[in-house]
Amino acid sequence: MRIFVAIMLPEALWRAAGELQLALGCGRPVAEENLHLTLLFADEISEAQAQELHEALEAVHLPRFALELAGIEVMGAPERPEAVVLGVRTNPALEALQAKVAGAARRAGLELPRRRFRPHVTLARFGSRFDAQSGARLGRLLQARGDVVLPAFEVRAFAMVQSHLHHDGPVYEVLAEYPCA
Repeated sequence: MRIFVAIMLPEALWRAAGELQLALGCGRPVAEENLHLTLLFADEISEAQAQELHEALEAVHLPRFALELAGIEVMGAPERPEAVVLGVRTNPALEALQAKVAGAARRAGLELPRRRFRPHVTLARFGSRFDAQSGARLGRLLQARGDVVLPAFEVRAFAMVQSHLHHDGPVYEVLAEYPCA
């Protein structure tokens, strides 16, 4: 099972994200129902490990908090970007949630790579098709909308999600939701 833990973007922000994707006009846009902020990528794990992770995540309790997506960023090398993402305003509550989710994963026996948490919401991915025209479109988006700020939203829950990979893109299945108090 290919598993990740995330905050799914509320429907109220789908349109604003879609407008940014349309303005970009290149890359593979992430389907609106798949827009999310990854807290933990577990990758391929067994059903037993997924069950252990689920049980550990049920013990994570934090209050609801507001989250604000701000700024467009490029991930990857400038000459060969991997993705265009929405950044996240610094948020201690989000950092606390991510740390608790990572701790739950470790308690469930998952080995996590040591890397800094860099919260973001992926808008579009680039593959080998990134060319000069795509670079020009990306440059125009960054210049025109790079400092975008979307309306803040209340994080009421996070989810354990299974990613089913298909030829035309991933399909995400929410396996469990964990409410914030």
